[in-house]
Amino acid sequence: MNIEWGWDNARAFLGILLIYGICWALSESKRKLPWRIILGATVIQVGFALALYGVPILRIGLENAGVVVDQLQAASRAGTDFVFGWVGNNQVANQTLVTQVDPATGTPKFLPPLFFFQILPLIIVVAALSAILWHWHVLRWVTKGFAFVFSKTMGLGGATSLAVSANVFMGMTEAPVLIKPYIPRMTRSEIFIVMTAGFATIAGSVLVIYVTFLAPVMANPLPQLLVASLMAAPAAVAVALTIVPETIDIRERASEPDFEYHSTMDAFATGASDGMKIVLNIATMLIAALALLYIVNAILGAFPPVLGESLSLQRILGWLFAPLMYMIGVPMEEAAKAGSILGVKTVLTEFVAFIDLSAVPVEEMSDRTRRIVANAVCGFANFGSVGILIGGLSIIAPEKREVFLSLAWKTLIAGTFATCLSGAIVGLLPASLFAG
Repeated sequence: MNIEWGWDNARAFLGILLIYGICWALSESKRKLPWRIILGATVIQVGFALALYGVPILRIGLENAGVVVDQLQAASRAGTDFVFGWVGNNQVANQTLVTQVDPATGTPKFLPPLFFFQILPLIIVVAALSAILWHWHVLRWVTKGFAFVFSKTMGLGGATSLAVSANVFMGMTEAPVLIKPYIPRMTRSEIFIVMTAGFATIAGSVLVIYVTFLAPVMANPLPQLLVASLMAAPAAVAVALTIVPETIDIRERASEPDFEYHSTMDAFATGASDGMKIVLNIATMLIAALALLYIVNAILGAFPPVLGESLSLQRILGWLFAPLMYMIGVPMEEAAKAGSILGVKTVLTEFVAFIDLSAVPVEEMSDRTRRIVANAVCGFANFGSVGILIGGLSIIAPEKREVFLSLAWKTLIAGTFATCLSGAIVGLLPASLFAG
């Protein structure tokens, strides 16, 4: 492996210190800096990256994991083809319908996939499969394995460690369901950890969609996003405990619960139903978000050009977030573009951010920067998700609603910093480690 390390990597290390410094400045108790947990979280993050990318057998396994995505896509087409006909199968559509011809090259211009009918249904399939794997104890034991690591290395209570590890595979509103009976007895700090972990990771059901987006512009995006979600989990704990330090002894905290489906059919039906809710929510949010983006850019476009280009929300967000992206290792010449994508993720949704990232041509963004950005936007920390998270948790534990509300905006900040710390780890280590 060709090891290359320079100022961009060193700056990412300084960015890690800067992020934790800002978190300490926002702390509710500045005398209780959890430096051991911060150091432990950073070591775990680096360990995840080195183990999953530096150990040949694990790296080969991750690189071959793309086969799973291909099979899931084929399985989804089998369902959408039956339900929607050719509308649900873009391959059939391109074979059946008359396609346009590019006048410049004379080659056919194939129809793009219909997003709602051909891409989003994949979420339903993954959600149903995940529920079944949980019921069969496969996903349960994987989750408990990570929970054991977080519990022993960071001193988390059993319920908290399970929720944090579950967030790596499940959604921010689904994972707390696993610990529903214990949330009323959780400390303020533990609740903040659970909320931050929800914002710092992404559900497996939508992760597969983001892999589909990035496949044309990034080699092996599946392992990249899997590792991103894994690395963000310990960072979420460290950031959360820095901002809201724990004051209760671990022996007085909630213990580990368990969550059961009644049967395989119950898991299948519940998972598929939950997947459909996610699909409808994503479709609704995208319509509203992209419409709002169009309106804002239309208004900004009426102003005089700045630096030779029309104003847009993406450009303004790029200027605002460029310093943060620069500090986690992105070169200066790419910081504005990277900051724009992080800003879009924060103001709109990570879904739009991944669409924007996939739309950046290969020649306009280095592979290293694209991977840093992918890690930084690999989470649910955005304005819209604040309402979704508060609403979901309030249904689970209505008596804690005031606590959830008081932590809402701190969770947005903490979740964003946690994913940026994941990006900083990519920036810190040699680029050749992550190359496909």
